[in-house]
Amino acid sequence: MHGPASPGWLLVALCAATGAYCLLRMRSGVEDQRRAAGGEALMGFGMAAMAVPAAVFTPPAWVWPAYAVVFGAAGLRALWAARSARHHLHHLVGAAAMVYMAVVMAGSPGHAHGHGTSGTPVLTGVLLLYFAGYVLLTGVRLIPVGAVAGGGPGTAPGAGTGAGWGDRPELARACRLSMAIGMLAMLLPL
Repeated sequence: MHGPASPGWLLVALCAATGAYCLLRMRSGVEDQRRAAGGEALMGFGMAAMAVPAAVFTPPAWVWPAYAVVFGAAGLRALWAARSARHHLHHLVGAAAMVYMAVVMAGSPGHAHGHGTSGTPVLTGVLLLYFAGYVLLTGVRLIPVGAVAGGGPGTAPGAGTGAGWGDRPELARACRLSMAIGMLAMLLPL
């Protein structure tokens, strides 16, 4: 978060593109997918805003508590939704990570994220482990079964099922994977 300009802009682009795609996924005919896509769009755009390099824009101090409130509410919503769908637990962890980063940003003098501290805080380490594991697991799940089993083209999950592009589970996984990679990039400098 707010590191060198080039990687920061790449992170902004990744998160904003993911948020935009999630907005398009909200057109799904399946209500649970629409709700999940809405939460993911909020996460993508929130991450994009947090990742803007500080050399370009340093937000006022009131922004960080506002982030904490918005993502705290998103976390409560994800907790409530987790009763019916397990993947909302990942949304809960993502929202908690955003609240944590907002609190760290608000408390750091001059918003110098982690510079001059000794070691990685335990919570940052736990979140890094979670998101690294999530990236690896989701990446493996995105490998088409036909490619592993030696099948030909068109054997990927969702291929030929007639599902709309916004309803394909592998695209939703790719969306979550890109945001988890972005979260790793944002947590590293803490």
